[in-house]
Amino acid sequence: MISPTTILQQYWGFGQFRPMQQDIIEAVLANKDTLALMPTGGGKSLCYQVPALCRPGVCLVISPLIALMKDQVENLRKKNITAFAIHTGMNRREVEKVLQTAGNSNCKFLYVSPERLETRLFLEYLPALAVNLIAVDEAHCISQWGYDFRPPYLRIAKLREELPNVPVLALTASATPDVQQDICDSLQWADVKPASWAVFKQSFERANLSYSVFDESVFIPRIADILSKVPGTAIVYCRTRKQTRDIAEQLRLLQVPADYYHAGLTQEQRHARQEAWINNKVKVIVCTNAFGMGIDKPDVRLVIHAGVPDCLENYYQEAGRAGRDGKKSYAVLLTNNKETDQLLAMPDIRYPLWQDIQQVYQSLVNYLQVPSGGGKDESYDFNIGEFTKKFNLHPHNTFYALQAIQSDGWFMLSESVFKPSTVAFNCTKQYLYAFEEKYPQLEPVIKALLRAYEGIFDKPVNIAEKTIAYLLRSTPEAVKEQLLQLQAHKIIQYEPQKEEPQVYWLRNRVPVAEFKMDMQAYDKRKKVFTARIEQMIAFVQSTTVCRAKMIGNYFGDNKINDCGICDVCLAKKQTPLDGVLFREIEKAILEILATEAISPEALVQQLRNRNKTHVNEVLRFLLSENMISQDKDGKLAREK
Repeated sequence: MISPTTILQQYWGFGQFRPMQQDIIEAVLANKDTLALMPTGGGKSLCYQVPALCRPGVCLVISPLIALMKDQVENLRKKNITAFAIHTGMNRREVEKVLQTAGNSNCKFLYVSPERLETRLFLEYLPALAVNLIAVDEAHCISQWGYDFRPPYLRIAKLREELPNVPVLALTASATPDVQQDICDSLQWADVKPASWAVFKQSFERANLSYSVFDESVFIPRIADILSKVPGTAIVYCRTRKQTRDIAEQLRLLQVPADYYHAGLTQEQRHARQEAWINNKVKVIVCTNAFGMGIDKPDVRLVIHAGVPDCLENYYQEAGRAGRDGKKSYAVLLTNNKETDQLLAMPDIRYPLWQDIQQVYQSLVNYLQVPSGGGKDESYDFNIGEFTKKFNLHPHNTFYALQAIQSDGWFMLSESVFKPSTVAFNCTKQYLYAFEEKYPQLEPVIKALLRAYEGIFDKPVNIAEKTIAYLLRSTPEAVKEQLLQLQAHKIIQYEPQKEEPQVYWLRNRVPVAEFKMDMQAYDKRKKVFTARIEQMIAFVQSTTVCRAKMIGNYFGDNKINDCGICDVCLAKKQTPLDGVLFREIEKAILEILATEAISPEALVQQLRNRNKTHVNEVLRFLLSENMISQDKDGKLAREK
């Protein structure tokens, strides 16, 4: 077996591992099931890539994000490491070709979306892959109490029945203690000897990252002001796609080099804007949370949130993209009362009433024409836009009701259900008029787009080829061909779905009167979600507790000290030394010196959240009163 250090040097050019990486790798190579909690930018990928390269066979990497899979595969191939990916956007022929190639080549990494794990095709080829490790990326998705629960992740435990002697490495950047336990339970580690599995937790402390929260009724002036004071590249996170474009345009008017990024842009647009920012051609990228996964840019100096995320998990991951090089960086969160009100309303939106879920179930089986008592193991084409329109359903309620039914194990929704085709116009209206005169055969489809989709000329819009075909009394295939022609003429940017949206039934359809869900679990998920919202609001509104400490404590890191550089800690340093503050500092000093003798410099460092002048003043008092002493080496100790 090749040593991990040799692999690290050969493929990555590093002489040594980051903290904890080597311990995790050694546990994996000892065939231990392992849970690794490492903050964003901590180097999680190396923890499975290095051990997989140390010995023969294929590492099976389970990941929920297609974009992240593609990035990882591309990066590995640049190092001449053979890697492939199988995800929900591929048809059967493409999947079969990848599996055949992976089984008959020197493939070292096969990235698989969790939905593919139990398909007959995948299980048929699995024995030929010689799997040496199962790596579960974004492992918090396996927990139904987590902030990003994905039901298909529960199938990983069944995969182990096919690969009983293969170790599992579960990786996540953000999991509370309850979620950590749920990950271990879901992977059935509790059923085996404790010595056969291990848990590694890196500290959530980011000593170089300063957190701040500002209450602002209007965000743009504050964003521009902060950007003018912090040199280097920056990320501005927004809640909506429209907000990304609006803020980027306003920043450009203020002479700030900025661009926007969201999932509604074409792949080419996303790649171009991402590369411009990575190469420092654009200072600021204004984006939704679709941006950032898998991007390794260590010199980001500033992350601004124009609005409050719905949980500390998301905030910590996104803010943590600043300062990965260890240099001083800033995470700024902008909020106001409107933001708080919207957060408090979210649990009732995300978790619809039972009668709403029943209505969506009844409408769905009618729309798909699933026979009563049938449907299990059958797939049905599903157009969510057409569905909501036909049954006069609210899109948001329908989306979350479908998610709830899926989470209860009734069916699986393919990723393309929520990723329809998109169209964006690339030309001016004057040019379009001239084009229609020159190509009259394409005029009907252009008019249909403009009439059916409001605002399509200004921004990318989700479209349904079936709807346009209905308007034109044509066929979806003919419409797709015409859209491709318009794209060839550079009139539009057209991104079709890679596959038809599907609903794959896991149970037989029952009459709505017999339709049941585990409402106890559903209600618990809602309570957990509500608690996360409340914790996020508490973080935003705190004026007394160090922000870094609040984040660390939330994730179970109770050893974390006050950071000394967040807005709360800085405000404490500016507070005048009154009797109450004097006694607080006195108590803190005596508690530290009760366990060890340390130098004044080390003591001040431990109390870096306090005003240095205040600490020295209290120290002088304690020395004069003989409550502490100082030895010949200058070390301070508490008098007994």
